[in-house]
This record gives sequence, C-alpha cells and structure tokens, in this order.
Amino acid sequence: MRNIKRVYPLKKGEKMGENTVPQKSSDNVGSIVALMVALLVAIFAFQLNASMLSPALVTMQAQLYTTASSIALTQTIFFTAAALFALFLPRLADLIGRKKVLIGMLTLTMIGCLISGFATNVGILMIGRILQGAAGPVVPLCLIILHVKVRNEKRYAKLMAILTSINGGIAGVDALAGGWLVSHGGFRSVFFVMGITAALAILLVSFGTQESTAKDTPKMDWTGVILLVVAMGALLSAVNALQGSFGNLGLPNWLLASILALLGLICFVGFWQVEKRVNHPMVPIHYLKQRRTWGLLITTLLTMTGVFAIMNGIIPALGQDGKFGLGLGADMVSLVTLTPYALAGLFFGPISGFLAARFGFAKVLRVGLLTTIIGIVLAVAGVLQPSIWLLLLVSTFIGITYAGITNIMLNGLGIVLSPEDNPGYLPGLNAGMFNLGAGLSFIILYAVPTVLHTSVGGSSSGYISGIVTGLILVIIAFFTSFLIPDSKTVK
Repeated sequence: MRNIKRVYPLKKGEKMGENTVPQKSSDNVGSIVALMVALLVAIFAFQLNASMLSPALVTMQAQLYTTASSIALTQTIFFTAAALFALFLPRLADLIGRKKVLIGMLTLTMIGCLISGFATNVGILMIGRILQGAAGPVVPLCLIILHVKVRNEKRYAKLMAILTSINGGIAGVDALAGGWLVSHGGFRSVFFVMGITAALAILLVSFGTQESTAKDTPKMDWTGVILLVVAMGALLSAVNALQGSFGNLGLPNWLLASILALLGLICFVGFWQVEKRVNHPMVPIHYLKQRRTWGLLITTLLTMTGVFAIMNGIIPALGQDGKFGLGLGADMVSLVTLTPYALAGLFFGPISGFLAARFGFAKVLRVGLLTTIIGIVLAVAGVLQPSIWLLLLVSTFIGITYAGITNIMLNGLGIVLSPEDNPGYLPGLNAGMFNLGAGLSFIILYAVPTVLHTSVGGSSSGYISGIVTGLILVIIAFFTSFLIPDSKTVK
C-alpha cells in the first residue's frame, strides 16, 4: 500500500491528487458506503444504456417508421461510441479530475437519453445514442475512483468485485424490465427511465465521491487522442462492416472492412510516432512495450472473442433451434441461458473478489480461464445431447467462471497494473479490447463453420465448430495470461 503523504485539509486553490486525502480517514465506513452506493448507481446508469433497450428494438422500428437494419445501426453506433470514449476519458479524468469527468459523462448520457426518448426519426435517435455512449468508460473510471479511496489491495479487491459483478448481474434482469416498460409505455419510457437513473447517479456522485487527479497533471495529448480514437474507431468499424452493419454502401463488405482496417493501422502507426516525440504523451511508449500492457490486452481480447458469441449467440440459438436444439421460445431461452448466466456472475463476483484479495488477481484469473474452458467443453456436450437442464447448467457454470471470475479479474488487473503517474490509460485500452473482442467474436465464431461448409444453426457440426473455435481462443488466452505480471512486481 502506498504511503499517504498528507492527511490535512487542502489549502485554497490546491488540487487533490492521489496522495492527498481529506481530513477524514479513507477507511471511514460511512464514506465508503456512500462512495459504493454512488458508484453502483453510476454503473447501473451505464448498464441500462447498454442492455435495457434490447426488447424495445422491434417497437422502435415500428414507431419510428424505419428498418431493422437502421435500428441495429443505432446500437452499433452506441457501442462504438462507448468504446471510443473509453480510450481517452479515463486519462482526461486523471488530469482534470475524476469526479468532474464522471459527472460530465453522466450528464451527456442523461441528455442523450432525453434526445433518444423524444426522437421523431432514426437520425435524431442516432445523435442521442452517440451521447449515451459517453457512459462507455463509467466502469473503469468508477474502479479508479474506488482505488484512490481504498488503497488496501485486499479490501479493494473485494469492493471492486462487488461493483463489477453488479454490472454484469443486472444484464439478465434489466432486459426483462425493459420488456415490461415497452409493453406498458412504449420504447420512449425505456429511455426516460435511463435518463432518470443517470440523473440520480449525478446527484449521488456529486455528494458521495471526492475529487482526485493523478500525481502529475500536464496538458492532455489531444493529437495522440485523435489518432488513437480514429485508429480504434476504424478497426471497430471494420469489424462492423464485416458483419454488414452499415448496409449497402456500394462496396463489398470485405473491401470496406479492408479500407477501414488499413486506415486504423496507419493511424495507429501515427499514434506510436507521436507518443515517442511529445513531452507528455497520452500513453508513454515504454508502457506500451511492457507486459502489463500488451499481456493484459491480448488476454482480454482473446478471452472476450472466445466467450462472447458462445453465450450471447450460439447457446441461445441452440435453445431456439427446433431441428438441432430444443425449439424454445425467445422468452424461455432468455430465462434458461442469459438470465442464469448473468445472475451466477452477480452472486459469485464477491467471492472471486475475496479470492483475489487472498491469492492475487492473476492467479484467480487463470483459475477462471481454466474453469471457463471446462464450461465450454460442457457446451459441446450440450450440442451433442441437447436438454434444457444441460443448457441451464452450462449457462450457470460459465456465468460463474467467466462473468463471476474471469471478467472481474481482467477489469481489476487493468486498475492494479496501471502506473501511478498514468492510472487511466490501461483501463481505457482494456475497455477497448472488451468491445473489439465482442465484435470479433461474432465474426470469427460464425465464420469458421462457414469455411467448413456448414453454419451455426445449419447443423450440429456448425454449432460444435463455432464453440470449439471459441474454446481454442480461450485456451490460448489461458497461456497468454502467464505473460501478465503480478501487480506487486510492477510500479
């Protein structure tokens, strides 16, 4: 635990950094409870924007007189915006104040919710969804704020696990609430509930958190920010283009994706060159070369790519498949797969935090990856002998091992491995890998069966080849996790 240099009130005009704390002890139970409540509601506000809208998409299409592809594009735009905001807002928060930036993010999100709620056409809806994407880095920023307050690593691990498990855990319930709202108040009521939640989060963050910055607060490297955002935006758009998210633009999907990928590569090279030359880079090159950066980012990307489409695409599709699966309805499939997956992560998350406090984040991560591999093998058995109980078992088991352990450890490592002079860069890049992996997952796990002259949903072998592809990626992630250094050995 880093020594606290000052424990007396700040003088007028003085900034609060990570090594300055108010007169009350950072271990004060009341202040920790207030902080946790504020951060939890802020995370709720983000999660509702990410997943509560799913049941409303068909209704939005009808009430806005548009097409399914246009509505799907608004979802793509939201998640892309969330990923891009996550790249630089945590670092900006290091420099100008984390509380200030978090309130600003939530304010933009609230405005975006109102714009979306009053939208009369899909164009206005897209503007609202872009603003809602400002909530993208809420989770990593909340984890940083918590880490500033709770310097004891064991205590932090337990509290961090509660925040991240709650984030994953409501994903199975808020969609059900969204469906109820759509049925009784139309799609606009969903956006208004999101906006009210964001407003409540603003109020709680204003009174329940304290301002903090990094040790050093130079000017923001906006040139580096622009190049990195364009690079990642182009790569994410390339992934979306391969999925056909942009509709018919007059170019084949593969050609559009290739152009975007090339643009992303050029901008990343430019970003690398700029960071080597500026006095105060957004991400110092020597950090990018360290295993704490690329070891974690590779592991996150491989893990997310391997798991995401299995649990959010292949397993639900198997449940609904009347020929090769169980032929369940959409509501029943959610209750059997997505809801137990999310709730299992919710309930096991605090336990994984306790384990991380005792054994370390990296060791618990490897246990999570190893047991996730076992869960994916069970998923193959679910294809060979489909049964509702086996799908329930697979969903619950992977909910524990991935949502309740692996995902939480990957988020936590992004915080505890960050250097003291630049604590925002790694959580931001890590969030980008989560988003990139989610998109790649649906491309790779669905493309491999096509190469093998089958498809997910076209035959049992199609399901199996998609799942086995994810299994191979998670096995590789297990081995790359050994490249991640122990948080106690890095500075």
